[in-house]
Amino acid sequence: MGIRYLKKHAALEDIVTVEDAEGLFDWLKQQAKPAVNLSKCVHLHAAVLQVLLMVRPKVVGAVNDPLLSQALAHTQA
Repeated sequence: MGIRYLKKHAALEDIVTVEDAEGLFDWLKQQAKPAVNLSKCVHLHAAVLQVLLMVRPKVVGAVNDPLLSQALAHTQA
């Protein structure tokens, strides 16, 4: 499915591909309080992960992938 851009956060759902990375980066830069929801994400391309690690948006909802959760935990400190 990719990314749905909602009022308060971007919902990353199902498979998020490299083609989604630039759009996500642009959207996150425009937000006063950038936030993402990864609870329905099953695969995240490394380019998208790099965007999340660089911008460090607030993560809302549960992150079901333990490796992704661990990687993002360092950005939430």
